[in-house]
Amino acid sequence: MSDFEIRTLRDDEVRAAGDLFRASLHVPPCADADWERVSRAYQPGRTLGAFDTGLIGTARSFDAELTVPGGASLPMAGVTGVAVRADRTRRGVLRALMAAQLADFATRGMVFASLLASEAPIYGRFGYGLALRHRTYSVDRHRARLRPDVPAAGEVRLLELDEALEVGPGIYERLAGRPGRMSRPEVLWRLYEAQSRRNPQPFRAAVHHGPDGPDGLAFYYVEGLQAHPWTKNLQLLDMFAGTPAAFAGLWRFLLGIDLVDRIVAEARPLDEPIELILEDHRTATVDRVGDEHWIRLVDVPKALAAREYGNAAPVVVEVEDPLLPANGGTYRIGPEGAERTGEPAALRLDVTTLAMVYFGTWRPSALAGAGRIEVRDPSVLADADALFGTRVASWSGTHF
Repeated sequence: MSDFEIRTLRDDEVRAAGDLFRASLHVPPCADADWERVSRAYQPGRTLGAFDTGLIGTARSFDAELTVPGGASLPMAGVTGVAVRADRTRRGVLRALMAAQLADFATRGMVFASLLASEAPIYGRFGYGLALRHRTYSVDRHRARLRPDVPAAGEVRLLELDEALEVGPGIYERLAGRPGRMSRPEVLWRLYEAQSRRNPQPFRAAVHHGPDGPDGLAFYYVEGLQAHPWTKNLQLLDMFAGTPAAFAGLWRFLLGIDLVDRIVAEARPLDEPIELILEDHRTATVDRVGDEHWIRLVDVPKALAAREYGNAAPVVVEVEDPLLPANGGTYRIGPEGAERTGEPAALRLDVTTLAMVYFGTWRPSALAGAGRIEVRDPSVLADADALFGTRVASWSGTHF
């Protein structure tokens, strides 16, 4: 039996939880002058605390929706602010917090949970799989030129931060997204506001207007490098484009900003076609490929039934989920959908690995080759790859 208590925090306890999280990242507590703005990024009733003689651990969440392959949107919990006090680690506190949080998600009808992991080995133990990836790339602004046949329709309007925070949410919600796109509730926009106002360099926003109104949005700032103050990088933090013309138009605008040497595009889709719109694709270089969202299927039957599958023969899959046993069982997955079945399984995997294949980021055959999937019938692997594949790379583009 544990010697600590897990419960939902009262409003007057939330700040202590935030400071505990900041301490785990080795940064100072939130300043009094900033707390009012920062507190608006906390959804009421969604912060858990672990207590013995005081607060020793915390985890919080917010409610959103997640787009799955095929375009359906389902309830999702965004998980953040997870921390255990340094003198109470490795005593089961994190496991208890994660179990309590997942039980709450299941009770409230969440189909997914999603988080960005500070360390890769942590969250697979609780059913979160690395489901989405991204790449960061840089473009040499002095050398880069758009191809002459790139779409050129619409215009770009530059906004200051206050106006961008006012109109940005509406523009974002109107734009269709890839699999992995999540809605951005008000608490997220309040988080972005707090972060942008703390930034020493002013944030800017560019909105692309097409024939039917705003269809693209980019947030960025420009900074000098400490060692070379006259060398300027434009940090592109957030960009969504609803059409190829909007994507090209935003890049045409960014490449035209004076006194900038490089444009660093943070956390973009793996298949974003920046190289295809440039006359010389080598003016864009990939800096890194990394983790984006780790996703947990909280309700496996609903998640499997909601997504679209490729054209291939059905495959029967057995799923294991020790933390949420109701998810366990055998499912027949095919182009017509997914449902529970009593048929023998050809593949067996845990819920962590299921999250990795669900959005098409990893092929079942590759995971089987790595020992992550038990293969009882090797002949089904090609069908499984086709069923779970996606037309475009899944990607969220939302940090929290």
